[in-house]
Amino acid sequence: MAETLTKTELEHALFSAADSLRSKMDANEYKDYLLGIIFYKYLSDKLLYQVGELIEGRTDLSLEECQKIYSANYKDEDLLDELKETLMYLVEPKHTFTYIFEEINGEARTEDGNIKTFQISDLADAFNDIEGTSEEFEGLFQDVQLYSQKLGINAQKQTDTISEVIKAIGKLKLISADGKSDALGDAYEYLIGQFASETGKKAGEFYTPQKVSELLTKLTLVGKKYPEELTVYDPAMGSGSLLLNFKKYINDVGGKEDNVIYYGQEINISTYNLAKMNMILHGVASGNQHLRHGDTLDEDWPPISQTMFDAVVMNPPYSHNWSANKGFLQDPRFSPYGVLAPKSKADFAFLLHGFYHLKNTGTMAIVLPHGVLFRGAAEGKIRKKLLENGSIDAVIGLPANLFYNTSIPTVILVLKKNKENRDVIFIDASKGFEKNKNQNELREEDIQKILDTYEKHEDVERYAHLAKYDEIEENDFNLNIPRYVDTFIPEPPVDLKKVASDLHDTNVEIEKNQKELVGMLKELTSDDSDVMDGLDAIIKELEAELHE
Repeated sequence: MAETLTKTELEHALFSAADSLRSKMDANEYKDYLLGIIFYKYLSDKLLYQVGELIEGRTDLSLEECQKIYSANYKDEDLLDELKETLMYLVEPKHTFTYIFEEINGEARTEDGNIKTFQISDLADAFNDIEGTSEEFEGLFQDVQLYSQKLGINAQKQTDTISEVIKAIGKLKLISADGKSDALGDAYEYLIGQFASETGKKAGEFYTPQKVSELLTKLTLVGKKYPEELTVYDPAMGSGSLLLNFKKYINDVGGKEDNVIYYGQEINISTYNLAKMNMILHGVASGNQHLRHGDTLDEDWPPISQTMFDAVVMNPPYSHNWSANKGFLQDPRFSPYGVLAPKSKADFAFLLHGFYHLKNTGTMAIVLPHGVLFRGAAEGKIRKKLLENGSIDAVIGLPANLFYNTSIPTVILVLKKNKENRDVIFIDASKGFEKNKNQNELREEDIQKILDTYEKHEDVERYAHLAKYDEIEENDFNLNIPRYVDTFIPEPPVDLKKVASDLHDTNVEIEKNQKELVGMLKELTSDDSDVMDGLDAIIKELEAELHE
């Protein structure tokens, strides 16, 4: 196995590994096991290859060869210090994935030469090794509940289940000996997407569909150039997938992958850990990722003095409950608007939080339910203030059923701080999608049409309208898209001459058929005089119609 697997091969193999768990728990639970163990193997393999390079100066050694070198040199303090400094974590030789895989296959030996069999505690100790090395890895494996009865009713059954998972991925070469893993990050992303599909509504807690993520990311980059550094922020980051799109598209704005600085906050600890793993597997340097576990609305982060962002992207929970404590009226995120988002609908609270952290030259794109466009009371006042300030740049209506946690149509709001006018481009993209088995999906042509229209800021018949501030004011600051974009397609006018011609042709055909029918009836005979009288009456009636 000199070469790493292709992305497609990885996707197939990794998802197949879930078969050992599917019958025991739902996808929302078994994703934690599979993603956690894959991440562990990645860290273990990376460490072993690093050992081979440091001790032997070679990048062509197998994992088994590197394992032997590591076991022989584990007492070397200089080696351990260099590994920890380079990788930020350590794993004992008897706790590497390679050694545990050998235990499961009956190939591992103790120091006295006896066969060493795998116990589930071995994997627990390996996780503890990694988590105890540095704060960056603390708690990463807490959702991999190795002693859960869902894996089996006793320790042996639990060991057997985990052994099956490890066997399924044991031979996968996730990274090459030089530490590269270009396909692994994408494969991991694929797995997260597959789990989201199986999980259904619960997936909204951690995953934004990739095409929506692509659109949000690209909207913030329209007309921009970031040749040196791009700072991005997602205050409700989930698994980090939305943030990681900037790594894909930074080249489009003259930048490089290493120039992206990521900031993200997530309230769910399990999802936060998933985001950390996702960042590491995508090769994001530790100095470029600033992730925090916390409540975005209750705890403003990061400090405004620390950084403002070139791009803010967000797909927050829709109509979420929050405290709406009156003290927030003094919070600089919300105080300029004089009111707070309702307790039962935090949509504008999320929006104002993200907008507060946006640079004057930056762009923000957020997905929200359509209610933010027209609901009144406090939300109406916030919306009016944003429009008066020229903060809302675009309103983009998306198709229904794009997300796993809701089938309702949603809307993207694009916001800026340095606009020269108060115009708003309205785009009705609700009909541009591909219908798949469970969800609708944006196609590349749908995304490009939205981006082109947004960039041009011009009317497109039955698709987009550039509304002046006066027009919006006349609509009492209601941003409901049908008020601005008329998508009605009138019925084509009726061609009366053609109708007359068709009617004439029909009558001629009827007359022809009636004549043929009369001819056939005249050929009929019967010895029964009543039957013949009836036939004569029908013939006379038909002939009378023909002569009218």
